[in-house]
Amino acid sequence: MAAVVPRRWRRPPLLIADPKLRYALYGVILVYLVLAISSIEVNWVRIYEGLERGLRFVQGFLTPDFTTRSRDIWQGMVESLTMSLTSTVAGVLISIPIGIGAARNIAPVPVYAVCRAIIALSRSFQEIIVAILFVAMFGFGPFAGFLTLAFATIGFLAKLLAEEIEDIDPAQAEAVRATGAGWWQVLNYGIQPQIMPRLIGLSVYRLDINFRESAVIGIVGAGGIGATLNTAMDRYEYDTAGAILILIIGIVMVSEYVSSQLRRWVQ
Repeated sequence: MAAVVPRRWRRPPLLIADPKLRYALYGVILVYLVLAISSIEVNWVRIYEGLERGLRFVQGFLTPDFTTRSRDIWQGMVESLTMSLTSTVAGVLISIPIGIGAARNIAPVPVYAVCRAIIALSRSFQEIIVAILFVAMFGFGPFAGFLTLAFATIGFLAKLLAEEIEDIDPAQAEAVRATGAGWWQVLNYGIQPQIMPRLIGLSVYRLDINFRESAVIGIVGAGGIGATLNTAMDRYEYDTAGAILILIIGIVMVSEYVSSQLRRWVQ
């Protein structure tokens, strides 16, 4: 009978072994945080006045009004869902070749460099900045929102897809390549089955993000439920705003459930 080896927890090695240097670094960080926080100008009168509006908003959220502005809410929701779905589909279709090209283990160096540059460009700007640019170029409305969300989807999905390809089990791809298969056949039979569940999950997750982002970019005129929400907030109709937020939460929860079911079905 083999002897039972006692197992004892061992503390991981410290990043900075010298205690004097470590505590000095802690002190510098603490002083920096204190100075940074003290540099923030706080208007306590403004905060006190805002508490009343915040309380009214919470009360409106607890007593949502779905009927008074039902037509505007319905139109905004349909516009947001349409914008989110079409931009996600277009973004995913464009992201797949870019993600494949950005995977270091299967793409030649020039293609890898170009695709990584596209991903970096797409990820450099926050959605609302891109939305302002497209609104200035194409005017107010959902078309600017569609372009904004599709642009953001490319950077998000292509990066994660490329990293997923780089982390695949190479044995499966090598086995397919050993049969004399070409590059496309290796991609289709050796790599695609390994990344497909992740790709579907990320696509549905991006649809969820795009729907929530549509509520943000609508504030700058890019269409969707955000414009309706912004109008309700400007009119101090917090009960209508609460109804819109509840609908957004409900749709995100349904999207999360559908995403989990799709991943389970694919796997």
